Amino acid sequence: MIQIKDIYKEFDNTPILKGITTEFKRGKTNLVIGQSGSGKTVLLKILLGLFTPNKGEIYFDGIPFSSMTEDEHRVLRREIGMVFQGSALFDSMSVVENVLFPMRMLTKLSEAEMIEQAETVIERVNLTDAKHKLPNEISGGMQKRVAIARAVVMRPKYLFCDEPNSGLDPKTAIVIDNLIQELTKEYNITTVINSHDMNSVMEIGETILFLKDGNKEWEGSNQNIFKTDNEAVTDFVYSSNLFKKVRKLYLEG
Repeated sequence: MIQIKDIYKEFDNTPILKGITTEFKRGKTNLVIGQSGSGKTVLLKILLGLFTPNKGEIYFDGIPFSSMTEDEHRVLRREIGMVFQGSALFDSMSVVENVLFPMRMLTKLSEAEMIEQAETVIERVNLTDAKHKLPNEISGGMQKRVAIARAVVMRPKYLFCDEPNSGLDPKTAIVIDNLIQELTKEYNITTVINSHDMNSVMEIGETILFLKDGNKEWEGSNQNIFKTDNEAVTDFVYSSNLFKKVRKLYLEG
């Protein structure tokens, strides 16, 4: 679990996050949504330790980040997996070499142990037949699955995903959403996903934090987002006529 308490962040005296308090639950897909400029990327970078908040605290399973020693920070970094928006694979490395990379950097496992662990997770994301291919030899959806395999190969406690469906067609995006949710539950990970994809919200939004202009505007789940009368949420969610029709049917029915 990750708890966020009263997080403020500003740049050049301009407030970006204005007192965010929430919690991201273990074993759940926790989505952070909002328009560009809402603060969700800054929040993700604070969770990753790339930015320091001006005020407030982040707790990783009850331990405040600000009180951790450098050694504890190093341990925490090993417990974090990250799926980048553009997959961020190494073009000159095969699928299996990309997945092996974090283990070679951060563990003292033997080569045989690392290969066994990598091949297990590659099989889990259905890429065994592609494990010796280079990223430019596989599709965008397969590249995303490689990125997910690399992020979870060390069985992280915390998984952060930045727009994991960016650039994917709707059918492939659903596959990636479901894969992230399945792995979250299988490995009991605290997963935080930045997204603007309403299909993802409806597919896997077990908890949803909606940010607007740096404020926590709304939070709930995909089960109750249809019920809210919050105008900012409805403007964001129902900008698509399809979702307007879905909400109308839901309320009528």
